[in-house]
Formats: sequence, C-alpha cells, structure tokens
Amino acid sequence: MPKTKFSRGYKVLLVIIVVMAALAGGWRYIDRELTQPKPLPGASAAGISWDAQFDPAPVMGQFNTHGFLAPDANGTMHGDGGQSDTHAVAGPFGAGWSVRTRTSGNGMPHQCATFVHRRDGKVVAMCGGLSGFRIVLLDPATLELLASHDLPIRPSAFEAVVKRDMGIMMNDSSGGAYLFLDAADRVVLANSRWVLQRLAMREQSGHWHFTVDREWDLKPYVPHDCLNWNNLFPSSECDKVTSVLPDGSGYYWWTTRNGRLGTLDPRTGRVRVIRLGGTGSRVQREEIQNSFAVDSRAVYVISDHAQYAFAADANGTPQQLWRSPYDRGSARKIGSINQGSGTTPTLIGADLITFADNADGRINVVVLDRRQGQLICKVPVFAEGASSTDNSMIGWGRSIILENNAGYTSAHQQRDWRAVRGGMVRVDVRADRSGCDVVWTSPIKSPSVVSKLAAGSGIVWTYSFERDERRDETRWALVGLDFNTGRPIMRIPTGVGNAFDNNWSSISLAADGTLYLGVTQGLVQVRRNTR
Repeated sequence: MPKTKFSRGYKVLLVIIVVMAALAGGWRYIDRELTQPKPLPGASAAGISWDAQFDPAPVMGQFNTHGFLAPDANGTMHGDGGQSDTHAVAGPFGAGWSVRTRTSGNGMPHQCATFVHRRDGKVVAMCGGLSGFRIVLLDPATLELLASHDLPIRPSAFEAVVKRDMGIMMNDSSGGAYLFLDAADRVVLANSRWVLQRLAMREQSGHWHFTVDREWDLKPYVPHDCLNWNNLFPSSECDKVTSVLPDGSGYYWWTTRNGRLGTLDPRTGRVRVIRLGGTGSRVQREEIQNSFAVDSRAVYVISDHAQYAFAADANGTPQQLWRSPYDRGSARKIGSINQGSGTTPTLIGADLITFADNADGRINVVVLDRRQGQLICKVPVFAEGASSTDNSMIGWGRSIILENNAGYTSAHQQRDWRAVRGGMVRVDVRADRSGCDVVWTSPIKSPSVVSKLAAGSGIVWTYSFERDERRDETRWALVGLDFNTGRPIMRIPTGVGNAFDNNWSSISLAADGTLYLGVTQGLVQVRRNTR
C-alpha cells in the first residue's frame, strides 16, 4: 500500500492541533500555579529613590459606583464603576518600601493583567497566557497561592499560533480580563466559551477554593463559529464577549467585539441583546474593544465610531439615551488595538465623561456632558504623527491624565524601542464648563501600563523603561509623578528584560497602600516593610 504524502504545511498544522489540544486539556495539570512565590528572573529593586522635598497631600474627587460592585474602587481593572483609575489610598512614598515579584505559571508564563481586592485584603488576579486565563487568589502578606481557577483556552491563542502572529492574541480583549468583583466578593466574567460565570471563593478546613456560584450560556445570543483546534473550518461569524459590568439595578451588562450589547438578569436568567448600528445588510458595523463605565443612571459604551449612553427598559432591553460620534481617523495606529478610541470611557465628577478619539496627527481628549452627550471640550495632545493610546485615562475631580502609547506593539513584537515616543498629559475641565486646559505635560515613556492615581498622596503611578543599547537591555521601573506638576518624585526599579515588560497590564493599589503591577511573567508587589 503506497504511503500517503503530506505537505510540510499540513504536518505543521497537525502538530499545532495536537499541541493546542494538549494545552486545552492536559497541560493545565502540568502547568499548575506554584503555591510558594518564585521570584521573576532579572528582578532588581536596588536604587529606590524619591524627592524628599515632595509633600504628599490628598487630591479631592469622587468615585462613581453603586452597591452591586465591590466598594472603595476595588472592583474592576480600572477601579470603580466609573473607571476612574484612582484609589483613595496614599500608596508608596519615601523609605520603608520593598519590592517582591511572583512568577505566574510553572512551565508557560502567565501575565497578571487585572487585580481586584476582597474586603479581607486578599488579592484576586487574572493571569493569562498561551494556555489560557487563570484566576488566582493570593495572600498579600506572603504572595502565597491560596486557590486558582483555570478558564478555557481562547480561540485567538490557537489562531495566533496557526498564523504565527502573536498580534492576533494581543489584540483580543475577550475571555475574562474585564471581570468585576461584586459586593459579596464574587468574581463575575465571561469566558472564551461564551459562558457568563459568577465565581465564589470559599475556605473549608483551612483551604481556599473557587466554586462556580452561577453560570449562564450566552451562545444562543452570540455567533461563535471561531477558528480553534476543534473547529478548523469556520464558515460563519465569530464574535467574542469582552466585558461584563453590573448596573445600578443589578443587571449584568455585557459587550462583544462585533458590537453586541446585552443584559442578563441574574435573578431570572433573562437575556436581552441589541447590536450597535442596527441590523440588516446596509448598516454600519461597529466594534467594541474596550470596557465600559456605569453609574447609578446609565451605562456608557464606546465603539470604534461613537460614545453611547444606554439604560435598560422594564424588560431589561438596552435603550439608547444618546450617541455622540467622534473622529476615528483614517487608520488604526501603532499603539492601539483597532481604528477607534483606545480608551475605556471614564466618568468624572457628577455628570461628565471623557475618552480619547483616534484623530489623524494628534488624538484628542474629549469631554462630554454625560446627561445628554453635549461636547464640553476637545483638546489635541502629544506630538504630531506620534499620538496614540490604548489605555483609559485617570479621571478625578475635574482632572484627566492620559498617557501616550504611540510606537508600542506588545512585549512579544516590540523591536524598535526608539519608536516609543512617550508622553503624559494632564487636562482640566474649567469650573464654568467653558472648555478645558492643559495643566502639564511630561516626557515620560509609559508604553502600555494602566496608570493609577493614589488620591491620598497626590501621586500618579506609571511604568517606564530605560534602554542600555550597549548591553541590549531594557530596564523597567515604577515612576511616581506629582499630580499637581507632573514632576517625577519617586522611582522604584523592578527588573531587567522581557519578563518585566508590562504588556498592557494594570497597576492597582490595595486598601493598605500596597501596589501591584502586572508583567509578562507574573506580577510585582511594592509593599511597606514589616518588622
């Protein structure tokens, strides 16, 4: 019998299928999370410095949240329901602070992108990698693993391997990164199998574990014919659930990459869904890549075409309150995921909302009155031809702080570090609402981090790097800026090399002031020294 001849490409694809099937199944038993913390390779916290002349002082502002989210801005990647990227604590400053690191995964690295904080101080982190997302519960005093919960591998991971393009995976915001912690310390997310889950953490006989408290299947409402190891020839639409948040009535709102917006009533399981741009063959399709914001009145969703406000009717169906188109530019820029705003919208004060557009040349900080969507101001920021962002701004009081991500791709793709132009800006809304003004600009290079404001001290925390071209090394450090002036007032080195690239992860501040930072192979913790 003659031997069957297979092309080299077919053999490679066969190997990929086998490997990804293993990742989807048995690999998790090998790649378990280590119980005891293992430091990241290249960790170096030597040389912490600060400006002794800086006088920490609180900055006044307000959170936008409600009783269905964890209190004290501990519930989302961006803190509160208004996505302010602000924590009320003072955080690190001066002497008496130390840096610790923890490797995530034990075979394939996992990047810890999202942090939320339980009422008892325990840290919940979402750590993702090629083999899927993993939720971990950590002891903040020791960084010891208390429990972990693995989520399904994402279709984009398989597609990235098949097409040898890590950008496919990096440009996918679905699968659980935009989770939230509710007021009962339960994690709510939508996984990559189109299942919305609510996970509880329980202690039994001295051991912690995650349990599925409730779950709801969204596949009947979202097209899910995606390329994957077990679906090699998709023939219809592949859409992915990106973000979940509760509104002030307790509905779980969720969005998809292809512009679907839905609600789920966790009390009844009833689902309602609409699609931005409407239905039919001659409609304008819109994407939603970012998370969204909520207050007690409405839900604020930004697509790659417009900023929206919605509220649920008596049946839970999303009803549009207003729509405000913005300048989406002529193309996607390096430093953003798609051709549209790279920011999750941020609520500021009692009735304002802000986001960045994607205008050619220079992007704009846009501020609207969120009651009706009227324009308050539109301020161009950063350098002409080098102006882009894919991170939400800090919004506190009447102030907006935004970083420039132009020139950065990802930790897996970045080759030219000179292309990272950098820059951070503070824009304030005038008290009389007549416009907005640039208060300060900083040249700091902060290529991808979700920066945070420690409102208790007036320090803006971001993440920067320095290049040693002779050694071909990238040295990373947390940098604190003075909220009032933009001047650097504290620098905390973290480590050297790719393991310390932040790669679009977030900074988070716990109630005791401890700072957490996600990096490609795990996390960094900056904690007050204890005797």
